[in-house]
Amino acid sequence: QVQLVESGGGLVQPGGSLRLSCAASGSIFSINVMGWYRQAPGKQREWVATITNGGNTNYADSVKGRFTISRDNAKNTVYLQMNSLKPEDTAVYYCNAEPPRSWYWGQGTQVTVSS
Repeated sequence: QVQLVESGGGLVQPGGSLRLSCAASGSIFSINVMGWYRQAPGKQREWVATITNGGNTNYADSVKGRFTISRDNAKNTVYLQMNSLKPEDTAVYYCNAEPPRSWYWGQGTQVTVSS
């Protein structure tokens, strides 16, 4: 069973950048669509971005133009480059397949945007 481990979160000032990584313990090539999700305090988890094996991407309107999702199947890793961060981006960020599988949810990585 492939396990997904997120990393790269932290505390950043508004307008700053972070790059999140999602490392898989096995091959992700068989997972056509990989995605990033986030859950802010007191809110439901929401979809952020997805990418197919062919490199097609989709983004939530709230992050479009600021976030970039990518994947490196050779390294079994999915990335999320986050630029122009806003306080409302504060959340725990998770990666998963799309649609999400319950067994892929990991601990996530905390992103806090604050001055």
